[in-house]
Amino acid sequence: MPDESAAGQPPPPAPGRRRRPRGRHHRALVVTAWTAAGLTLLGGIGLGYVYVTLNGNIKGIDINSVLGTDRPRDKPDGSMDLLLLGSDSRSGANAEYGHEDGAARADTAMVVHVYKGHRTAGVVSIPRDTLVDRPACADGKGRTVPAASGEMFNVAYEVGGPSCAVKTVEAMSGIRMDHYVEVDFTGFKKLVDTLGGVKVTTTRAIDDPKSRLTLAAGTHTLDGEQALGLVRTRHGVGDGSDLGRIELQQAFLGALLDRIKGIGLFSDPTKLFGVADAATGAVTTDSDLDSVTKLAGFAGGLKNIGSDDLTMITLPVRYDPADPNRVLPLTRQDTMVWNALKADRPIPAAAVDGSAADQRDTAGIVGDPP
Repeated sequence: MPDESAAGQPPPPAPGRRRRPRGRHHRALVVTAWTAAGLTLLGGIGLGYVYVTLNGNIKGIDINSVLGTDRPRDKPDGSMDLLLLGSDSRSGANAEYGHEDGAARADTAMVVHVYKGHRTAGVVSIPRDTLVDRPACADGKGRTVPAASGEMFNVAYEVGGPSCAVKTVEAMSGIRMDHYVEVDFTGFKKLVDTLGGVKVTTTRAIDDPKSRLTLAAGTHTLDGEQALGLVRTRHGVGDGSDLGRIELQQAFLGALLDRIKGIGLFSDPTKLFGVADAATGAVTTDSDLDSVTKLAGFAGGLKNIGSDDLTMITLPVRYDPADPNRVLPLTRQDTMVWNALKADRPIPAAAVDGSAADQRDTAGIVGDPP
């Protein structure tokens, strides 16, 4: 597949850069740890039925058996890699969000690398419009979907489901994904509504009929529908590309945790159960995380990660000259990103220089509430 790398030789690795608007977005990881800790507390007071209910919510997929042994080697160095997807399936309760005959794609994709010791992490957002070389995949019905070159990243999920998305990320990065977590539209809405909404401040008006979002500049308490509109909007901000939407998604995650911390979940078991019920109903995981006990153990390993311990970037890309609605990988710089994570090292600052994603700052559209 044709692509273009930045000119010159790679500079020596430098400390990972933390881009200004993103300092608070470690909270996406901490949300899980907080909820898991609360679930453990509930179990400790004898509410065994809580576990039965919540376990029944979680959907698991045995990705390991589908992918088999033809995968990158798992490094026993104590680090961990996770593929986090937001699904835009239009089937079932999600059908109102489009007319794609139930087709599902990876609307949001993040590779989360938790470094050895589980006190720092790096997160790489993959734009859904990135043109990639997709490997051949099983489609979940015993059929093989042939490999394709120059195909949008999110099509991998559409043609082969979670296992194909994982296989494509592993082919791109050379890194084995230890875990997989997927969140869908309806579950996301329910979680926000269960929290009583999430407060955000917009620095300018947003009007996007396609994502059903109209907001004046100012402070708002978003319900589930509005929150979904915010993280999905492409045409209400910037140039309508996926790169701007990624910034908004990351900004909203910080506001989400602020809300969770502010309603006193640990002091109110009823509230905690409601949030946990919504959260577990929203996710599909790999089979190694498909119970409350497993999720609690997994999330407990993330609780020491703080805002000064996380680096978030968007995969280095450039706009496709043939189609401005698509982006192409910057191969040399992408290699710098993946090699750093494979070696359990910080992402070098030079990796994102010149990337189309690095030239944007739409996260400034959503600020801190007063």
